[in-house]
Amino acid sequence: MKIEYNSRNIEKICTNASAAEKKYGSEMAKKIQLRIDQIRASDSVEQMIQFHIGRCHPLTGNRKNQYAVDLVHPQRLVFKKIGDEIQIVNILEIIDYH
Repeated sequence: MKIEYNSRNIEKICTNASAAEKKYGSEMAKKIQLRIDQIRASDSVEQMIQFHIGRCHPLTGNRKNQYAVDLVHPQRLVFKKIGDEIQIVNILEIIDYH
């Protein structure tokens, strides 16, 4: 899938390992890069859910139409999909929404 970012800040964290490590530490930086690679390699969000890639799951309530994958507990990488035929994900944030 193609990946877009909601802000320059989240893009920098997701694409620059040293920026991610500086903000979140090395374990979290590795996990962020792993999840970005998994999203990029997947054909669709539905495929990620079906094969439990990153424990991908749809969110509910005020986060309806958004999805999350696990990072270092309790943090999640939250995104939404754009389009159905050719899927693009828009990374929204890294957050503990619990």
